[in-house]
Order: sequence, then structure tokens, then C-alpha cells
Amino acid sequence: MPADDQRRVLIAGGGPVGLFCALLLGQRGLPVRVFEVNDSIKEDPRAATTHPGTLEVLGAAGLTDDMARVGLIAPTFQFWDRPSGEKIAEFDHAVLRDDTVYPYVNQCEQFKTAAIILERLRAMPNVEVLFEHEVTDVAQSANDVTVTVRGPDGVQRHTGAYLIGADGGRSVVRKACCIAFDGFTWPERFIVLTTPFDFEANRGYCPRSYFADPDEWCNCFKVAANGPPGLWRTVFPTDPALSDEQLMNDAAVQARLQKFFPSPQPYQIVHRNLYVTHQRVAASFRAGRVLLAGDAAHVNNPIGGMGLNGGFQDAANLAEKLAAVLCDGAPEQLLDLYDLQRRTVAVEFVQEQTIANKRRLEARDAATRAENFAELRAMSADPARARQFLLRTSMLQSQRRAAAMTLDDARVARTA
Repeated sequence: MPADDQRRVLIAGGGPVGLFCALLLGQRGLPVRVFEVNDSIKEDPRAATTHPGTLEVLGAAGLTDDMARVGLIAPTFQFWDRPSGEKIAEFDHAVLRDDTVYPYVNQCEQFKTAAIILERLRAMPNVEVLFEHEVTDVAQSANDVTVTVRGPDGVQRHTGAYLIGADGGRSVVRKACCIAFDGFTWPERFIVLTTPFDFEANRGYCPRSYFADPDEWCNCFKVAANGPPGLWRTVFPTDPALSDEQLMNDAAVQARLQKFFPSPQPYQIVHRNLYVTHQRVAASFRAGRVLLAGDAAHVNNPIGGMGLNGGFQDAANLAEKLAAVLCDGAPEQLLDLYDLQRRTVAVEFVQEQTIANKRRLEARDAATRAENFAELRAMSADPARARQFLLRTSMLQSQRRAAAMTLDDARVARTA
């Protein structure tokens, strides 16, 4: 095998997680080749919330200044009761000022973050990003891994030392390695409606607002878009019995927004999307020389904005360990530690927190709703309790939980 191939890392998936892996590995001088099925970065309105725990790893890579330039800094978030219109609680990340240099959230759309990373990669001669290249199969031996790739020049095979599967929830890499994707799918689909209507000026909602309702909860948050006045995204659950056309036609989406936030004028709706939501975690994040990261490894509902954050944290953890193995001669068992650390976070933090977030918003029982509201009020009024709550929601606590795990823990887990 050529010398470069002995150290090359192949990456399936050129979304933000795959590109971030490439950047971190490229910064260590490793040869990297990324395969992305699309012809460019897609500017679709997907994840935007970037938590303090993730800003720490992005900041270490030199990305947060540019993200702040194109994103929107959101230090607070609110919980509201939709039926009464009452603001239940507000949390301010300022209570984390002694815990992190990023005591805020940056609402930076994922395509903007991906574009910032791609710009840096284009200046790195040791990193290749191949658009319109689809990984279709994976094979590995004790010494290398090979991917079959369909591209503009036909089907080719590429060989490297390791492969990172960052190719999304339907990951070809995960399926090729026969790794189970355990969990469940929510019965209701989520609908996202995006509008320039200013909910802060007209309704008093901050750029991250959550609305509890036994019939139809909502997330409402702002992104910078292409500049002032920005755009607001609203996320609602839908009736599983209704068709796409019944949910997505002009009259239906207008009625949904008017019911929730009555306005004398029709809403301008610049984007609408309907999607299935899963809560799943791969049975393992490692299969020999193949590692999973991002949605290929774990998916969850978007309430609380933890999915992409978990993916960026996967990338930072994995790139550090792969570089230690390939550049510093560290033992391959470090990759088992990656599996243990990041899978534990996915199960104990991301899955648990996002499921709890959804249940808090959709609770139907009056006593349960009252208990939830009382708990939120009490936490927001007590700085010590607010800090503990925010350490978890900001994903700082999960990062520290992962960092505390050792190679000995990984050895025990591997033999259990």
C-alpha cells in the first residue's frame, strides 16, 4: 500500500460532521479524502443551535469567530405555556461564565458552519473533498479499509487506513458493517415552517422559545439567515393520519401559524418541510477500521438542538484519537474509548434529554403540566439549580462525563 494510503483517513459524508473531521485530521497533517454524494453544500434550513459544549471544540479549531460573524448569539431561552400565553421560565447562560468561555448559544445554520470549514479545507493540500461521489460499499482487512465509490468518472475503489462513516441517518457505511441502529421512530412527523415575521418584536419571544401544549407544542427560534431581519423557524408535531398534501398546502400551513400566533396579516412562509423523527443509537460506533460519527451513529428529535452538536463532539473526539494512533503511535484501543465515550453520551445525555424535552412540551395531564411548570420556575429562580440545568442542556456536562472515561473503562466494556 502506498505510504499516503497507510495514513489516509477516508470519510463518507461531506456534511458538517464529515468536514469537521477532515479539518481536524488535516490540521494534524494527515492525508484525508472526503466523499459527498451531493454536488455542493446544501443550503437547507436544518440544525442551527450550537451549544457552549460544542463551541468549545469548534473554538479550539479556530471556527467560532467566523460563526459569530454569520450567526446569531442567543444567551437566553424561554419556556411558555401556549394555552395561557404565560411565560413560565427564562434561563440565561450567563450563569455558566465560570464554566466556559462560551456562556451562550450561537444560532448558526449548519450550512454556514459547513461552508466556513470547507473554505479552510480548500487551502489544505493534504485534504480532498470530492463532491458527487457516493460511497456504495465497504470492505476491510486487518491492515486497511476500502470503499467502493460511484462518481462522475464511474465506479472506483479507494483505500485508506481508516474510514469514518459520517453519511447520515441512512448510513451506507453503518449498514455495510451490519451495525444495528437501535431505537424507535416517533409516530408523528414534525413540520417546520419558516417566516420573516418577527416574533420577538411582535410577541416578546426570545430567539429560542419552547411552547408547551397538550394538543400542539411548538419550538420557535430565530436564525440570522442572510442578515437583518433574519428568519424564524417554527416546529410543530402533526397528525399521523394526515397526508403530505393535507399538511403542506398553503391553506393548512397558514392556518397552523394563525392558530398558534394570530396575526392580522397572512404569514409570509419562505420554507416548509415535513420529516420523520427517530430516536436511535448505533449498537457500536466502531467496527474494526470503520468508525461512525454524527447521524450515522445517533439520531434524535430536534427539541433542544442536540443532534448536530453531538456530531461535532463526535468529530472532535474521534479526530483526536485517530491522530494519536496515526501520528503519535498510540494504541488502537483508543478507538474503543471513542466508542465508549461517545456512545455513552448519545444514550445517557442526548437521547434522554431530547426525549425528556419532548415529553415536557407535550404533557397532557394537568397535574403533570403543573409539576413541570413548577420545576422550571424553581430552577430558573435558583442560580445554583439553573447552572446545573444549563450544564446539562448546554452539553458541557456530557463532555466532562466522556472525558472522565479511561482506556481501562474501554477494556472492561469491550470484554463485557
